[in-house]
Amino acid sequence: MLRGNSLQRRYLWAFLRHNPHQCQSCTRGSHYPEGIQPGAITDSPNHWGDSQPLRLSPKKTQKIKPLKKIAQTDAIFENVFRENQTADENPNSLRLSIDTKAKAKVKIGNLSRGGKARGLEAKIADHHDTEWQSLLVPFGILNTNNDQLSIYFGQSAETSDFIVDCLSDWWEQHQADYGDMNEWVIDLDGGSAARSDRTQFIKRMVELAQHTQLRIRLIYYPPYHSQYNPIERCWATLENYWNGAILDSVETALQWAANMR
Repeated sequence: MLRGNSLQRRYLWAFLRHNPHQCQSCTRGSHYPEGIQPGAITDSPNHWGDSQPLRLSPKKTQKIKPLKKIAQTDAIFENVFRENQTADENPNSLRLSIDTKAKAKVKIGNLSRGGKARGLEAKIADHHDTEWQSLLVPFGILNTNNDQLSIYFGQSAETSDFIVDCLSDWWEQHQADYGDMNEWVIDLDGGSAARSDRTQFIKRMVELAQHTQLRIRLIYYPPYHSQYNPIERCWATLENYWNGAILDSVETALQWAANMR
C-alpha cells in the first residue's frame, strides 16, 4: 500500500475514480479534469496494475505565427512606389537598393553547397559541415539605373558601420561617373543594423551625407515584405551560380562572386 509522499507521486499520473458514496452532493464525473475520462483510470489505489493509458495522441506544439501584414503596409507601399518613381524621373537623383545576407552567411571551407558542377569527376567535400575556416557576410549595392551590382564581403557580424563603410567605398569608386548627381534614394528593409531607429546607423548616414555633400533619402519597405526590394533577386542568382562550387578560401568566394553574370 502506498502512503504519504509515495501516494502523492502516484496521483501525478493517475486519478482515482470518484466514489459517489463519499460525496452525495457531487454529480458523477464532476471531479475529473478536462480531457480525462473515467474509463481510462483505475478503480482504487490498490489496483494500479489495472490502469489503462489515456490514449491521447501526441500533439505538436504550435508556434504563434508572426504577423505578416501591418495596418500601414498598403500605405507604405504607396509611399515606396511614389518616392521611387520620383527618383527615377529626376536626372540628378541616383536610386540604389541595398541589403545584407546576414541570415545566410557564407561558410568558407571544403563544404558541399548542395548543387551540381560541370566536370569529368565529381568534387569531393567533407562528410560533415560542422567545421569551417571563416564566415563571410555579403552586402550588396544595386544601381537601379543600370542594374549594376556590387557585392562586398565582411568577416564580422552585420553592423551599421559595415553597411555605411561599404556605401562610402562604393561612392569613392563611382563618384566620377555621377558628377551631376546631388541625391541618393536608397531602397532598404528594416533589418537590425539599418533600422530607422538605429542610432549608430542614422549617425553614420548623416556623416556620409555631410562628407559626400549629397542629399540621402532612405525608403523603407514594409515589415515582412523585404522580398520586394530589387536587390533580393540578386541573392538568388548568386546562390544558384555558385551552389555547385566548393568555396574553400575567401579568394575563391570573391572570384566566383566577381564572375557572376
